[in-house]
Amino acid sequence: MTRWWSVDPLGAGVAALVAVLALAPGLLPRDGIVQGVVSGGVAALGYGSGAALPGSRRGGRVVALVGLLGFGVALVVAAGRQRDAAALIGAPGPTTGEFLLALPVTVAVVGVLVVVGRGFRGLTRLVRRWLGARLPGAAVLVVALGTVLVVGALGWGALAAAEQSFAARNDEPGPVAAPASATRSGSPASLVPWETLGRDGRRFVGGAGDTVRVYVGLESAPDPQARAALAVAELERAGGFDRSVLVLATPTGSGAVDPQVPGSLERVRGGDTAMAAVQYSTLPSDLSLLVDGPRAAEQTRALVDAVRARLDRRPPERRPRLLLYGQSLGALGSQAAFTSLDEVRSRVDGVLWVGPPHASEPWAGLVAGRDPGSPQVRPVVDGGRAVRFAGRAGDLATPAGPWDTPRVLYLQHPSDPVVWWSPDLLRRRPDRLAEPPGFDVPGQPWLPVITFWATTVDLARAQSVPPDHGHLYDALLVDGWMAVAR
Repeated sequence: MTRWWSVDPLGAGVAALVAVLALAPGLLPRDGIVQGVVSGGVAALGYGSGAALPGSRRGGRVVALVGLLGFGVALVVAAGRQRDAAALIGAPGPTTGEFLLALPVTVAVVGVLVVVGRGFRGLTRLVRRWLGARLPGAAVLVVALGTVLVVGALGWGALAAAEQSFAARNDEPGPVAAPASATRSGSPASLVPWETLGRDGRRFVGGAGDTVRVYVGLESAPDPQARAALAVAELERAGGFDRSVLVLATPTGSGAVDPQVPGSLERVRGGDTAMAAVQYSTLPSDLSLLVDGPRAAEQTRALVDAVRARLDRRPPERRPRLLLYGQSLGALGSQAAFTSLDEVRSRVDGVLWVGPPHASEPWAGLVAGRDPGSPQVRPVVDGGRAVRFAGRAGDLATPAGPWDTPRVLYLQHPSDPVVWWSPDLLRRRPDRLAEPPGFDVPGQPWLPVITFWATTVDLARAQSVPPDHGHLYDALLVDGWMAVAR
């Protein structure tokens, strides 16, 4: 019987090898703790795979000790590469001493995961023996079914608790007071009561000025169509259809619109703007993507249809330019509201989509069908006539031939894990890793499973970086609006 503290030599050897391989640079620079999580996660998987192989079971502790020493030496070398990666985004890199913290973190992560795995395996064997004496031939099936039911029940219970928690967060008043300007939702003149906007909606409409900011919360109306109709009525009341530019912003999962988004647009257009957003969930984007399904697309479609119908009743010379905006899950939902890029361009006058998730369409199809020779991180599609991609202001200043209207612009950083994370990383090298690296990432190898896990860890840190890198696009918004809204 395997003791809890025993060490399998083949497992230890494989674990040490993959832990070293996981030191390869990723999209974002790492400190010692993050590196320990990256190396520890795949090393635990390597340990389990190696332990399952046939072979001698002697010398496990010796192999583990040698592996730790080799990993420690590799950490010293890798620390310099992480400092180089940090310099690319203007972040302070780890000292060698700080990066060596990855060694105990890796050991701890591997130890916890191995113990959990052995505990689950022991429990499964115990249940199988107990059931086997009473239900011969059915033990395996019962164990498997029971495991699925338990895991499923725990998962749904956790999601239900999360929904309640974030719904309560949505009702928090927050630090912003109700606006006094009649051009803002939630004001005394508004058709949308202040208390129904939700925390992120109240933040969106806050601030001084007479620019039009319309927000409709989940509690403001009972369904997507009713919320869209209320948004149109609110735009009419606030004078949004009389501004030169009207933007329909699809918020992130919780209903948030980055405060820099309306502010940067208002600076570009001298305040002659209106922006409307409608909430479709209270969950953060990662959970909303799993639970809410097509709600973002449904709500965006309803809002576009309602606004488009209202604009079509106005004389052409009295219609504002209609633009779309979405970031992250908002970009995914905004795109999913249409069947094709041609449909988007036939219904609006310009689009700014920021940090689109890898599964977004038409983004994924456009990148896959890019012009030969253009890189995946900054693709060129049909010579840039309709749609363009930029990761920094210089990308927009570079002459690239005519850009027809309506213009569609994607903002995406080479270092943004939200853009580049995909399950395909498990089994296939993406084109970007076979091309010269982008301006803010080091050269990276593709390692099955390891690259996927490292990018998954980077997702949690996508906004813990200096401006203009990762999933932070605030400084590029002015350039983006100038490209599509001027």
